[in-house]
Amino acid sequence: MVEQKSKDWEKQTIEKIAMESLSQQKSSKRWSIFFKLVTLIYLGWILFFVLVSSNSSTMATGDFTALIRLNGEIGSDSEISATNIKVSLKEVYENPGTKGLILAINSPGGSPVQSGIINNEILRYKALNPQIPVYAVVEDVCASGGYYIAVAADKIFVDKASIVGSIGVIMNGFGFDKAIESLGIERRLITSGENKAILDPFLPEDPKQKDFVQELLNEVHNQFIDVVKKGRGNRLNINQNTFSGLFWTGESAIRLGLADNFGDIDLVAREIIKYEKIIDFTIQSSFADRFAKKLGSSIGSSLRVDRFKNYLKNIELK
Repeated sequence: MVEQKSKDWEKQTIEKIAMESLSQQKSSKRWSIFFKLVTLIYLGWILFFVLVSSNSSTMATGDFTALIRLNGEIGSDSEISATNIKVSLKEVYENPGTKGLILAINSPGGSPVQSGIINNEILRYKALNPQIPVYAVVEDVCASGGYYIAVAADKIFVDKASIVGSIGVIMNGFGFDKAIESLGIERRLITSGENKAILDPFLPEDPKQKDFVQELLNEVHNQFIDVVKKGRGNRLNINQNTFSGLFWTGESAIRLGLADNFGDIDLVAREIIKYEKIIDFTIQSSFADRFAKKLGSSIGSSLRVDRFKNYLKNIELK
């Protein structure tokens, strides 16, 4: 009898534990479904706002002043890239309400190639649409590559304390050959082509290779100078420092002919273009795009397939 009761008790206990476990699993499943649903709703709202914000420029109605912001460094993987600016320009000029375009520039410079492509694209649209004026408005900095882009505009407006200029080209790096020699490290490098190891930071600097690179930088510099002269024309007061890489305040830039007048975005839209309503056509990278670019950049730098490509990236308008 006692043994039977013991068995019944064990059975009841096991059944109770099983029921509790099942109940907890159901509760856990319900909470899991709840959190998944909340996450889905949250992501849906984010997607909705992203789609709305990304299409805001194309939904512009009436007459307005178009705005494209160029903030940060210029490069193929940056916010200011030829790809992004081309998309923005296409939308600006395809919209019948565009009465003028403001390029709001706040950039220290960057890739001469990207700057050149953007400059050419602005000039192309200007030639096709001469009735739409294009003005550059400098905020904090419009240096080097940023200025390369700005000279494509009809006029350049600045703040008196803006930094403008730096018309030059730079390529930087380090030399570690003496450091590894003092540490007793031997550099082993096999190449095909006597100049394939040009600018290798672990080898002594070769005067002939240095001269070659200097000629390359001079050529890019002369291209930059030609673009500035073409864009500014007889407004430019050229002196020995104009193309030396120096930079000036907005107030001095006006005196030197690097800029035309004082003004911010609102003033130019209201008093120069005469259309106070401003529509922003700037392409903004999404979080996913920025993450993908960072991931791709990390993988690329870790693989180092082409060392020379990294050196080319160091040639900048700064």
